[in-house]
Amino acid sequence: MARKSTLNGTGKFILTLCGIWPDASCVLFCRMLWVIASIIILLCHFRYFLTHVYTADFFDLIDCLSSFLAFLKVFVKCLVFWFNQRKFIEILAIMTNDWKDCAHSDISMQKAMSKAKISDRIINGIFILHAMTIVTYCVGLIFADVDVTDQTTELPHFSKIDIPLDIKTLRVYRLLLITQFFHLLLCAWMAGITNALLLSLTLHAGGQFEILCYWLTQLVPYENENKHKSIVPTTDKIIQKHQKIIHFAEKIESLYTYIALLQFTSNTIMICTLGFLIVTAIGSPNAIEVIIRSILFYVITSLEAFIFCYAGEYLKNKSNAVSLAVYDTPWYNLKPKDSRVLLFIMKRSQKQLMLTAGKMMDLSLESFTSIINASGSYLSMLLAMQ
Repeated sequence: MARKSTLNGTGKFILTLCGIWPDASCVLFCRMLWVIASIIILLCHFRYFLTHVYTADFFDLIDCLSSFLAFLKVFVKCLVFWFNQRKFIEILAIMTNDWKDCAHSDISMQKAMSKAKISDRIINGIFILHAMTIVTYCVGLIFADVDVTDQTTELPHFSKIDIPLDIKTLRVYRLLLITQFFHLLLCAWMAGITNALLLSLTLHAGGQFEILCYWLTQLVPYENENKHKSIVPTTDKIIQKHQKIIHFAEKIESLYTYIALLQFTSNTIMICTLGFLIVTAIGSPNAIEVIIRSILFYVITSLEAFIFCYAGEYLKNKSNAVSLAVYDTPWYNLKPKDSRVLLFIMKRSQKQLMLTAGKMMDLSLESFTSIINASGSYLSMLLAMQ
């Protein structure tokens, strides 16, 4: 069966669980569960902060803040996708039409399949990485020997939360931990799939740009071909294709711009706080446990920021490649009226397609550098406040 999407089955499955994938029969049920679970977990974080703000260590408060931001970021991402469901459906429809068009050309299908295979590796890799992170984060507490009858100490949880329940039996406590584990796992997959989805969409756009550049290389007839053959039908096809890719990229920008702003701000703080937890844990009695729990989350948080910035850089470079492809064509062999059309294509391609964070900042590798620099500055401030 011919492939019709750059997304694979794993991505569609997780998007369905998050209530994002359109036309799923359980979408309303999944959304209700996400809203209820997210509100409960955020309130438990807030309750912990209020009850421990004057008694807990600064280290524990920073840990609470870090996990609170992680859950809040996932919940807001879900809301953005739910409220922009129509945009997401339009993006999927454009992608499906592109795959149908590629079916008529072996070269086009080859380029589209190449990007789809890269997308598959990214989605599966992120899926496995996030699952490993949650298992590593939780495995120590799952097998820990906890005395639930000891009223002098607080029962440990995976995150710094205060649950308003009176837990008196080990069975209830284990059931609560299992519920938290699966919620953490779904939240991690949700955070990962939205990032992988952005890369998949930009890879699809990049593949379409490569197809467009290939058409440009075949535009001018070779020496042994009929030089009087009109290129107007081909240039019309190229212009329509270029406009379609631009429209697709603008849809991606519209869907992800405020998610990128959320990522840009929250990840700066989270990279800082996770770095603080790792640095301050060195030399403490439970240093190995804290570092193992935090290091993978630090890697994932940094990777999230890098993915968004790399996607913006990739889209910009592919957009610029069209202008270079036009220039590399032997336009000097065309009639003046035909070569002038190429000037408009070149001029339009020089207006770069970019992803932005809230329409305020372009996402690029330079932006990623600024995130790391800002996080380092905040980390220095936290270490001074300790």
